[in-house]
Amino acid sequence: MLMRYPTSHIAVSCELNANSIVQRAGTEFADRAVYSTIEVNNGGQFGDWTWSEMCPEGFYAIGFSLRVEEPQIGGDDTSLNGIRLYCSRLEDRSILYTVESHTGLFGEWTRELWCPSGALKSFQLRVEAHRGFFGDDTSANNIKFRCSSSPVLEGLGETWGEYGNWSDECKEGGICGIRTKQEPYQVGLDDTSLNDVQFFCCK
Repeated sequence: MLMRYPTSHIAVSCELNANSIVQRAGTEFADRAVYSTIEVNNGGQFGDWTWSEMCPEGFYAIGFSLRVEEPQIGGDDTSLNGIRLYCSRLEDRSILYTVESHTGLFGEWTRELWCPSGALKSFQLRVEAHRGFFGDDTSANNIKFRCSSSPVLEGLGETWGEYGNWSDECKEGGICGIRTKQEPYQVGLDDTSLNDVQFFCCK
């Protein structure tokens, strides 16, 4: 198995009100109506699509955090394991809900990154190509989001692989839900965890 080395990160962040209330939405709002699903064409090949999680009605994703496993020098790397969206009303960030779909087993959650205003509206996924039978696959490594107020936020993931094309944009409202493609735990074999993701747009 090929050895990996630590990498550096670049990200943009904006602080949130320290008094904001954050609660987990889970699948409670899974029946929320959507008008579009946005995706990219460079997702990893391993695993299966899991369940959807949605922000409550009138709430949109305004920030995110990543679950990332740090480099396992000489061991099995999985890199990006999960994506957690933070949902709020666009004009009031005092109450937030989180949605994340299925999340891998490895790593820790990074600090949150926030749109200065508006909501997340499109994304770009960094994916490492399949490394062959004897290579250490990681699949998805990092993600970028574009906010409706224009800034681009890059997550605190790893830098293996390349970014693909941008997804389509949510033309109205913003991103309001998530569904992940995860490879199940491989019990001592090569794990990749998160391979791909879809986001939902709501008006």
